[in-house]
Amino acid sequence: MQIQEQNQSPKGRQLGANLAEINVTPLVDVMLVLLIIFMITAPMIQSGINVNLPSAETKTNPSSGGLILTITKDRYIYMENTIVNIMLLESRIKSYFIGKPKKIVFIKADKDVSYGYVISVMDALKKAGIETVGMIVEQKEAK
Repeated sequence: MQIQEQNQSPKGRQLGANLAEINVTPLVDVMLVLLIIFMITAPMIQSGINVNLPSAETKTNPSSGGLILTITKDRYIYMENTIVNIMLLESRIKSYFIGKPKKIVFIKADKDVSYGYVISVMDALKKAGIETVGMIVEQKEAK
């Protein structure tokens, strides 16, 4: 009969010692599934507001520093995917541009919106102190 030490197991390991190994395979599997879910859902979230833009021979690309206001044919004004009443537009624009050096707004109006309504939106922007107002249009196809 062999005599073993009290703290040793038959395989030579100490009794009571925990295994410090963590199996990371399930963690990696879960992270890959989450990555795939986010890759599929991210484009759906940023769909935007659908408007029929008027056409022009030159294309307008808004700069990255400007705010885009979208006006639908039902006269809804969207400011960063949030509906804004035209009466509150001036105050919302002022609060948006507090502390920003450049005050640039691009209007993306549906082609069926009346010219007078677009002018009233532009008037509210000028009252709010906007320095530059641009119009976003679709480019006509070359003939």
